Amino acid sequence: QVQLVESGGGSVQAGGSLRLSCAAYGYTYSIYCMGWFRQAPGKEREGVAAIYTVEDSTYYADSVKGRFTISQDNAKNTLYLQMNSLKPEDTAMYYCAADYCSNKEGLGDPEGYNYWGQGTQVTVSS
Repeated sequence: QVQLVESGGGSVQAGGSLRLSCAAYGYTYSIYCMGWFRQAPGKEREGVAAIYTVEDSTYYADSVKGRFTISQDNAKNTLYLQMNSLKPEDTAMYYCAADYCSNKEGLGDPEGYNYWGQGTQVTVSS
């Protein structure tokens, strides 16, 4: 079992920055896929950024490429999402997710993840 705890959400004006953190607890050995997903009201949950730690391969949604950066601190079992140049359309609940994946296929697909955090709200005002 793995527990994920997100932090770092909040409210910011357009153009601002936020950094989300996700601390992983429990049996994290072989957790090779970790990612950030978001869900806005009335919309489906979508992949934002994810990483396949075996190869350090990453996935970014087209809408965040060049603005968001996913990273990890293995010593702290913590995943980060640095979000720059935020836009009002980035407003959503952001979730951290993890799974014992064997490859990087479907890295950005929320259906491939079994472990989820409770979410942290990000609100970007214009």
